[in-house]
Amino acid sequence: MSEDSLIEYPCDFPIKIMGRRGDDFAQNMVEIVLRYAPDFAAETVEMRASSGGGYLSVTCTIHAISREQLDNLYRELSGHPAVKVVL
Repeated sequence: MSEDSLIEYPCDFPIKIMGRRGDDFAQNMVEIVLRYAPDFAAETVEMRASSGGGYLSVTCTIHAISREQLDNLYRELSGHPAVKVVL
């Protein structure tokens, strides 16, 4: 395990992305995830709408291979204008 990371790679790593609900929000998030984790199975996406229906959470569990991969993925997701929170 790397000294600067609490995560031991490779591992399965869930990423929850929350943003305004829109027709293509989930698809756009999956496209970003696939750029960093080409082996991600899009059919495994979990989605949940907020109680008011205005927001959507999309959970993608990827096979993470490095901290750099996760950092770059989080950076792009967080910078997307439709995204409010990435956990």
